Amino acid sequence: MTFCSCVLRGYAPSIVAMQTQTYVEQSEPVRRPIRTFLWHYVEMVIAMAVGMLLLGPVWDTAGFLLGGERLLARPDAAALVMAADMTIGMAVWMRYRRHGWRGIAEMGAAMFLPFVVLLVPCWAGVVSGEALLMGGHMLMLPAMAVAMLLRRGEYTRRQQHAPAPDHSDAMGRGRRIRAFLVRRWPTWLALVLTVDNWVQPGVPSPWLMLLLPAAYLVIGGVRKQFGDRRMLALQLGGLLVYVLLVAVAVTADDWLVRYLVAAGWLFHAGWDIAHHRARAVVPRAYAEWCAVVDAVIGITVLLLWP
Repeated sequence: MTFCSCVLRGYAPSIVAMQTQTYVEQSEPVRRPIRTFLWHYVEMVIAMAVGMLLLGPVWDTAGFLLGGERLLARPDAAALVMAADMTIGMAVWMRYRRHGWRGIAEMGAAMFLPFVVLLVPCWAGVVSGEALLMGGHMLMLPAMAVAMLLRRGEYTRRQQHAPAPDHSDAMGRGRRIRAFLVRRWPTWLALVLTVDNWVQPGVPSPWLMLLLPAAYLVIGGVRKQFGDRRMLALQLGGLLVYVLLVAVAVTADDWLVRYLVAAGWLFHAGWDIAHHRARAVVPRAYAEWCAVVDAVIGITVLLLWP
């Protein structure tokens, strides 16, 4: 065996490994950029929807307080407001993803452009207000895709949202924040469902308060949580308290009804928190969701008073 043969045999495994690694590096990323690009697009749509859900009530409240409800009810104003809400949500997420301000501005322009284009025919009476809103939303999706394709390099890097490698502490905090936000999904859902209570607060019927303890009895029974007689007695005692509270509320004067209803909902929010901490009777997600809903209703009823 010659010297060259020995050398080649010695390096052969390394050469094979390098070739295999090169093949993997060239074949694996073929589909990865496409998946990453599509996932970025989905994130953008979610951020757009979240911005509209969270900021929409802010505009409604401002219009109610400042007397601008008629202006916001116009289709052209409503279209621009919704475009602004979605653009803000998009910009916040893009900045979190470490996109540059120029890219964020381009994406914002792409989101506003469909509405701006349809405003002129809407003002001319060629396009209805409903068509303006629907058409703007439908054209916004391809406009977003075009803006992403113009900067496709930014949307095909999976690590774009991650901090620099030497910022391990910040990276850990980011993970903890994301985990906290995900765990608190019942709270966010409850806040979205109770937006109208802040915009147009009212006093719910006292009879609705009977649903609060009744739900615990039904859910606890289905989950077979009443093996301990004391827990069942506690839930029945809570139901009895609410029966008495409702009996007083339906016969009381209007000024007292508000206090009784607010007290009933706020007391049950504390009841939810206690069961959430004890992991008893109902699922923790339900207890958390119910606590937020009960607290919002109770607080908004109290705020009705000058």
